Order: sequence, then C-alpha cells, then structure tokens
Amino acid sequence: MKFGFDIDDTLINLREFAFELYAKKLNKQVDIAEFHKLTDVPIHSLFGLTREEGGQMWNDNRSEIYFTACPPFPNAIEVLQRLVQDGHEVYYITARAPEFCEQTRDWMLAAGFPVDPDKFYCGMSDTEKVHIIRKLELDYYFDDKPAVLETLAELPLLKAYVKDTSYNRQLTIPRITDWHELLAVLQAADTGEVEGQGKVN
Repeated sequence: MKFGFDIDDTLINLREFAFELYAKKLNKQVDIAEFHKLTDVPIHSLFGLTREEGGQMWNDNRSEIYFTACPPFPNAIEVLQRLVQDGHEVYYITARAPEFCEQTRDWMLAAGFPVDPDKFYCGMSDTEKVHIIRKLELDYYFDDKPAVLETLAELPLLKAYVKDTSYNRQLTIPRITDWHELLAVLQAADTGEVEGQGKVN
C-alpha cells in the first residue's frame, strides 16, 4: 500500500520545539499547559507577540527550528521503518518552503526516517497537497492541519487520518495519538475488523 505523511507536527513535534525555543530566546516562561490549549496553529500569542512580530520571530529562527534538535514523535521513525520493511511505499508531502526542501530531506534521513528521494514532495502550499495525493493514488494519508484534511473529502478512496493536537480536535475523521496505533489500524484492516476502535476513531 501507499502511505503519505506530512512532516511538521505529524511526524515531528515542531510547534512544541519552537515554543521551547521562543521561551529561551525571549526569556519568557509560559506554562506548557497554555500551549496545549491553543486552538490555532500559531504560537506567538503565548509570548505577547503580534501576528507580524510572530511571523518575524518564526522567519528569523526557522533554520534552528527545522534543523537542530526537534524531536520526532514517539514511535514515528520505528513505525515508518516497519512499513517499508513490510513492503509498503512511504511518501512525504510537506509544505515547507522550496529553499528548505533539500535540507529537510537530508535531516529526515539523518534522523532515521526511511526516505526515498523519489517519494519526497516539498514546496507546495497546504491547499495544493490534495493534487499530489490524488496523483500518487495514496491509500492512507496523515496530517495535522484542518486546512489540509478538509480538502481531502473529494478523494473518497483515501483513508485520511489526523495526527492529534489541540487545534484539530473539532475534526471527526479518524485520529492518531501515538504512531503505534497505525500498526493496530493495519492489523484490524488485515483481519477485516472495523476501524475506529479506541483512540483511532
């Protein structure tokens, strides 16, 4: 089967890493519980920044956010490696800016993700992802952003899952909270059980 994955806040914990970096650089401590209450993707409001100031902060620190010590989510690398070992195809579809694509691919490889350069797509907008997903004829796709996932309704054969976070709890599509759950989803599909048990409903 063909599996497609967003990267930021789907496979790696980018926003929380940026949150910690902002706190350090701005010398301003904010309770992590406030971060987990956010219902929007941007984090600048937690530090008293305007949208413009937040955008500047992100742009000034983007390379450090992307390419230093951002941690993968638990079990993400191991599960994707397992997919490849089992003969599945793994595709990455990220809306990171084109100038960061090559370094992003290299960083993912260095982190241990199984990356085939021919299956790495980068540099599109969030709303353009659907065209790539359609062209690839993916069986499964995983993302964190409602703006992306809401465009996928026109692909009825695609099994779309949302990676759980505070700003996407309103979505009613199947949900992944830990990457080990994907293996359970596949096992259930292999045995003909109905998806949607427990956390991945």
